[in-house]
Amino acid sequence: MAEKKTKKSKESKELFAEFPNLYKDISKDDLEACMNYAEEYKAFLDISKTEREFVENAIEAATDLGFVDIESKKTLKAGDKVFSSIKDKGLVLAVIGKKPVSEGINILGAHIDSPRLDLKPNPVYEDAEAAYFKTHYYGGIKKYQWTTIPLAIHGVIFTKDGVKHKITIGEKDEDPIFYITDLLPHLGNEQMKKNASEFISGEDLNVVIGGMPLKDAEKEPYKAYVLKYLNDNYGIVEKDFVTGEIEIVPAMKARDLGFDRAFIAAYGHDDKVCAYPALTALLTQERPSKTCVTMLTDKEEIGSYANSGAQSVLYENFLMELLAKTNKGTFDLLTYRKAIAASKMLSTDVSNAFDPKYASVSDSRNTAYMSKGIKLEKYVGARGKSGTNEATGDFVAEIVSVFDKNSIPWQTGELGKVDAGGGGTISAYMAKHGMNVIDAGVPVWSMHAPYEVISKIDIYYTYLAYKAFIENI
Repeated sequence: MAEKKTKKSKESKELFAEFPNLYKDISKDDLEACMNYAEEYKAFLDISKTEREFVENAIEAATDLGFVDIESKKTLKAGDKVFSSIKDKGLVLAVIGKKPVSEGINILGAHIDSPRLDLKPNPVYEDAEAAYFKTHYYGGIKKYQWTTIPLAIHGVIFTKDGVKHKITIGEKDEDPIFYITDLLPHLGNEQMKKNASEFISGEDLNVVIGGMPLKDAEKEPYKAYVLKYLNDNYGIVEKDFVTGEIEIVPAMKARDLGFDRAFIAAYGHDDKVCAYPALTALLTQERPSKTCVTMLTDKEEIGSYANSGAQSVLYENFLMELLAKTNKGTFDLLTYRKAIAASKMLSTDVSNAFDPKYASVSDSRNTAYMSKGIKLEKYVGARGKSGTNEATGDFVAEIVSVFDKNSIPWQTGELGKVDAGGGGTISAYMAKHGMNVIDAGVPVWSMHAPYEVISKIDIYYTYLAYKAFIENI
């Protein structure tokens, strides 16, 4: 009787879709590997808060493992490792496989830009005996979240003599930080009556950068003090700001969250928590069956435009070059189009994790949860699936089969309830070339906030999922 009951229980379990919390049954060795991977990710994240920094650090890691600029190679053979920087703000890397590129390639595609504040072209001003930066927010943010937190300055400025000056201030313990003020509650009655989207306006996101006057300055002494400091330390003058790409980001390090250290709180999880495992999964490859590619793109938070966004032909140029250089330099467009149509891609982007505090915006049966593994998102988009790629059923089946055979835990769901919102990724831009694409990434709490939260076990198994994909599809 007991044997019959056990058999029925097993059959019942196979019939139902279950997505358990992965911390419940993780082995000691796997937990140690998970925690070690999380430490590596945190260290990389702290030095890669901007897309330029991510590209620079990724190239350094890749070159240490034998990757070279594709421009240095006339031909490519199995086992070759190459990369191409996309305007220093995007990056494509490849490991050449044993099969011809014409038979298709396996692609991991992430974005490395995150919501932030950018400086306006003429940012420096003074008011009421203090100096400020004017900013223009980048990406979808809740503006009020950016007040009263420590901020840092990251970026580059090009002076008239053609020199590029890198600026990073606010990250070291001895550095000053920067700050956006808010109204004290004693005087905030009228402010608190406004909608959350209104009580801090975009034009009010002005960053405090100084409060000392420059002695003997003929005009605007507080602004003059800041300009002299920048000139003394970086050789720049006010007009140089128009050449600058200066980003204001939270001056906070990635930190373990919780007594058990199960989570990581940090700036920029969206989408570096997927970009990092997409990068490291590729870096482990030596001589794969199919050519493997990791694309790290810019500008996703504002539509993937410009020459460094996923819609740029520069990423496609790299893929064309792979085909040509693995085929003794010969190239024809039809062969390339067929090769791309035969290719397969994981769009490695984050999704929302169910938060019981805000349960009303999610369908609890169709949402991702923390610590249950990588989320497969068959479609994204908003309201009627607008603007989405939708993966075909047979491709989803292929992905699930690979994950199951390699003991990769996964879950699935949507980005909120129907009509509650939605969002997009780079998947639609890649799918238009004919390749099979599905979104697959890490669930996040407080997405787009200055400090987001992910589960360590989710990023670890996402890394293993990306490896399984490029090695077995």
